[in-house]
Amino acid sequence: MMIRSLGANDAEAYRALMLEAYGAYPQAFTSSVAERAMMPLSWWQKRLDNPLDRLLGAFDGGALAGIVGLAFEPREKARHKVTLFGMYVNQAYQHKGLGRQLVEATLAEARKHPRLKLLQLTVTAGNDAAFALYQRCGFIQYGVEPLAVRVGDDYFDRVHMWCELRAV
Repeated sequence: MMIRSLGANDAEAYRALMLEAYGAYPQAFTSSVAERAMMPLSWWQKRLDNPLDRLLGAFDGGALAGIVGLAFEPREKARHKVTLFGMYVNQAYQHKGLGRQLVEATLAEARKHPRLKLLQLTVTAGNDAAFALYQRCGFIQYGVEPLAVRVGDDYFDRVHMWCELRAV
């Protein structure tokens, strides 16, 4: 499995995998399949070219098997933080350690930036596998956002976690 930064030429594969993610785990994402499916390919290309985001993809041969993003803070007083977002591993690759590889790759990428002090993320309450993965990678829970995501008539809380980049 090769993990590398995604670029505009990966937009079609990125779009397809994210639409799969939104459909498979609607409670885990604030975007819906319907919202994102309407976006033209150019929107996905711009997302991959955004200097404030770094998207990493795990490839099995030429197939994109997993993705994760880092969102850098543009505001001066918050530039010491970066947010992990959009984590997803294709179902055929789940439970094989790829999720951990992606999280470790984001931590390594974040540590390349000396100004960064912490990596933060949110995980849907009740997603015990993801929560445990993040804990194994050094993340600590610091709060819960109630009713963070609504899917149909159901509401889901989000657990907020953080990891000090120099401490791990």
